[in-house]
Amino acid sequence: MTSGGGSGPMKDCEYSQISTHSSSSPMESPHKKKKAAPKRKWEVFPGRNKFCCNGRIMMARQTGVFYLTLVLILVTSGLFFAFDCPYLSEKITPAIPAIGGILFFFVMGTLLRTSFSDPGVLPRATPDEAADLERQIDIANGSSSGGYRPPPRTKEVIINGQTVKLKYCFTCKIFRPPRASHCSLCDNCVERFDHHCPWVGNCVGKRNYRFFYMFILSLSFLTVFIFAFVITHVILRSQQAGFLNALKDSPASVLEAVVCFFSVWSIVGLSGFHTYLISSNQTTNEDIKGSWSNKRGKENYNPYSYGNIFTNCCAALCGPISPSLIDRRGFIQPDTPQPAAPSNGITMYGATQSQSNMCDQDQCIQSTKFVLQAAATPLLQSEPSIASEELPLSGKTTIGAPCATLTLGQPTPPSSMPNLTSETGLTDMIPLKEEHEGHQFLTPEEAPSPPGMLPAGSPITHSHTLHVLSLASQDSLHEDSVRGLVKLSSV
Repeated sequence: MTSGGGSGPMKDCEYSQISTHSSSSPMESPHKKKKAAPKRKWEVFPGRNKFCCNGRIMMARQTGVFYLTLVLILVTSGLFFAFDCPYLSEKITPAIPAIGGILFFFVMGTLLRTSFSDPGVLPRATPDEAADLERQIDIANGSSSGGYRPPPRTKEVIINGQTVKLKYCFTCKIFRPPRASHCSLCDNCVERFDHHCPWVGNCVGKRNYRFFYMFILSLSFLTVFIFAFVITHVILRSQQAGFLNALKDSPASVLEAVVCFFSVWSIVGLSGFHTYLISSNQTTNEDIKGSWSNKRGKENYNPYSYGNIFTNCCAALCGPISPSLIDRRGFIQPDTPQPAAPSNGITMYGATQSQSNMCDQDQCIQSTKFVLQAAATPLLQSEPSIASEELPLSGKTTIGAPCATLTLGQPTPPSSMPNLTSETGLTDMIPLKEEHEGHQFLTPEEAPSPPGMLPAGSPITHSHTLHVLSLASQDSLHEDSVRGLVKLSSV
């Protein structure tokens, strides 16, 4: 090492300290992926629903009519507070805009609560639960009759002395509880299903029915309130300047009156209908189907009614709200890998690459045996066989005993040479040592083509017994060839 030019670069060299706390090590696979963030259940929810705010808001996918409801309420109430309330608070009382504001916020609160909440969706069965349920159905069906019959898809339960049928849902793979039904728009089974309301953009069920009822009831009061005071405003102005001048001075009142007039009848009628349902403890679905109608029989009655209007109303409006069963904001638990049971009975978790490589190597060894045995056939010479002795090859080490791991089986002759082993077996064709003095055996490199490709002048005939290589030579040939093929297959 020179002191001039070599010391400079050496002084500049520095050793960098290797961090032992690094996240990746040299032994780890370079293709290892980063751990994915856990998903929430709403991200893989099977129903046709729309989620917002990380799963906190749950709605149906068809929300166009819901936005129309919002626009009608906001526009009508906004015009009322902007053009009518100032005049009415001055001429009559300031309590009018205050009462209108309370009704407006109550309507908006109950509407959003109905639209953005879980109506009572029932979780679908897991594959294991569905398979177990199908097995139970098949067992129940098989014990009833000897022939095949479609399995029954209903169950019967008794509620307050009334027989109620539980229907099987082919989509959710469950027997629906009493009063539950499958919504075709949301593709969910909803507990105590009432109906799917496009005006609120959601199903109405057990968990949001009270908010829906309070919404339509408060909206009825708000509609009547706005319509009544808009007419009052127009009348007061017409008394001062005439009817036409009153309409010109307050054109927004005309629009409010038209909207309220055509909507108040349906809203009030809907509120009255649901008041009847609450008082009798029924749902819209049950009333339309006539489930508890007297026309079905004198003994048919509603088993869910408490027999008192007040009690029925308290149960529907003041009872506890059941928790959501789908846990839409919960995290998905990682699936446990299922053990794959191989044929030998050993439990192994998954299929490994080494297992497949071992299978490939075994197949290569078996095919190599057949090829080498077939390739050894043209090496036979036409001389009679007298005894069975070993004859060593030149340049090869003599093996005293045959190879124990690669046993030599009897080769299968090709169809083009059917009489190759017709006279004697392979075990009887081992020649004497002195019989091979005038013959020269071929090495594997000099071996000719397989029997199917022999030239026309081949010395093989049907009248002579054939000589083969010794067992030691064949084992050595097999061993070397198999090792080479195994190495190639591993590469």
